Amino acid sequence: MTSSTVAGDEYVDRVRRDISDVDRQLIELVNKRLKLVAQLKRYKDEHGIGFVDLAREEWMLQYLQRLNRGPLSREGLGELYHELLDLMKREVSRG
Repeated sequence: MTSSTVAGDEYVDRVRRDISDVDRQLIELVNKRLKLVAQLKRYKDEHGIGFVDLAREEWMLQYLQRLNRGPLSREGLGELYHELLDLMKREVSRG
């Protein structure tokens, strides 16, 4: 099957719609998480509490790894979580 015939494939179209729906949900959740992180940062700043809590980050990663049932690998989850944390830190610094 060539790329020109994939466009009309019902299965491909349906799975692509499902992926788009999940991507939309991911964006909504990332934005929701970012709002919460920004709220927490403001509170910590107002009360003289350091923003980054490495012990909490490590605990959360271990917690998520215990919950993960795959197919995302333990290593993949670690990469995703660290990228997410880095993104959150950059975004709240911009605001």
